[in-house]
Amino acid sequence: MDRDAELARTLDAIGPRLRALRRERGLTLEALSGDTGISVSTLSRLESGKRRPTLELLIPLARTHRVALDQLVAAPATGDARVHLRPLRRDDGSVMVPLTQYPGRVRAFKQVLAYREPKLATHTGYEWLYVLAGELHLVIGERTFTLRPGEVAEFDTTEPHWFGPAEGESVEILHLFGPHGDQAVVRTG
Repeated sequence: MDRDAELARTLDAIGPRLRALRRERGLTLEALSGDTGISVSTLSRLESGKRRPTLELLIPLARTHRVALDQLVAAPATGDARVHLRPLRRDDGSVMVPLTQYPGRVRAFKQVLAYREPKLATHTGYEWLYVLAGELHLVIGERTFTLRPGEVAEFDTTEPHWFGPAEGESVEILHLFGPHGDQAVVRTG
């Protein structure tokens, strides 16, 4: 494939993607202009494909829409369909594998938690926990729960909370976290 043609197709796809993101968030061009500092006419020309996107324009748009820059650009695939996950090992023996890389939005992790002493914490956000293996002990305020494989819990993290495995064991979970109170949406058919 001709590199110039591939580049043109990649650039041409950015405008419609920007328009879809703006509409998905229910924003007008004027509101987006206020959030990004980019003029309404420039935003309109970007969305219609009449203006080529630059990093100076795309970076504030990615920040405002809370998406990674590569989501706006949709860079061509490398041909390698594998996802290369990087486990993060903690001093307490726990392992966390980030499954998403988009700050500011709901993030997903797979975690294997080693036992640690319960210590309640609070922070802004909303968490959703799904147990894959083992038993998860969850403390929310003064309530204590034990979740087994296949069970789910969700809670507002502004309430004091702690979760971890039973003493002397480990637990494997999927963990979704929304930093601004974003909640996971569960649909059933």
